[in-house]
Amino acid sequence: MATQGRRPQRGSGKGSPARRNKAAPAQRFPPPKPPRKTAKVVFDAAPPESEEPRTFRLGAIPGATPGKWIDAWKQRMPHVPLELVPVEVADQRAALETLDAVIVRLPLADDRLHIIPLYEETPVVVAAIESHLQAADEVTASDLAGEVIIPLSDDVLGRIDVPGTVAPRFAALTTVDAVATAAAGTGIVIVPMSLARLHRRKDVDHRPLVDGPTSTVALAWSRDRTTDDVDTFVGIVRGRTTNSSR
Repeated sequence: MATQGRRPQRGSGKGSPARRNKAAPAQRFPPPKPPRKTAKVVFDAAPPESEEPRTFRLGAIPGATPGKWIDAWKQRMPHVPLELVPVEVADQRAALETLDAVIVRLPLADDRLHIIPLYEETPVVVAAIESHLQAADEVTASDLAGEVIIPLSDDVLGRIDVPGTVAPRFAALTTVDAVATAAAGTGIVIVPMSLARLHRRKDVDHRPLVDGPTSTVALAWSRDRTTDDVDTFVGIVRGRTTNSSR
């Protein structure tokens, strides 16, 4: 008796739909966000069309350090270049006729000027590095007995008479030459501290002269040359911000 063939069960073949893997659904991602825009800070902005191109000319005596004020000016007035002009103390009054403002050393009495005192400078004694004066942190006039005070042709403190000192036998020297002479042990120099630092050498050092005459550094400008730029620089020196009232 012939055996009847079995019907294949559904889903038992290789091509059966039951064994087919269904495709995974496509993942959807949100579109990328556009890059965030940042404000561009421009420090070298062009001057307003109504302003004429110009330069602010600032004079400065030897030893003056207006760097922080110049940096503030560059940030606040980037369209107005600042030119720093070296000025000798002997020429500071004449310089005020041509410059916008000058950092000066007082006294400078003149009713035609605006003068704002800035700070007082301590006098120092500059002497050779081997001098006995270097043994103390500071000196007094009585400590200078027997010393030769070198006279200066560009003296900014005025002649200082110290009892017990020895009169020099040579003519007045410039500060830079006087410091070199002091380095050789020939005498001492009395100057404001900023000038001692300006003419610093390895073979000299300085000590504060506690009872010596101080020197006042000031900002000055001609009354008839007062401009908005001058007012801006004065505000910077006085610490005013752009939102401060005058």
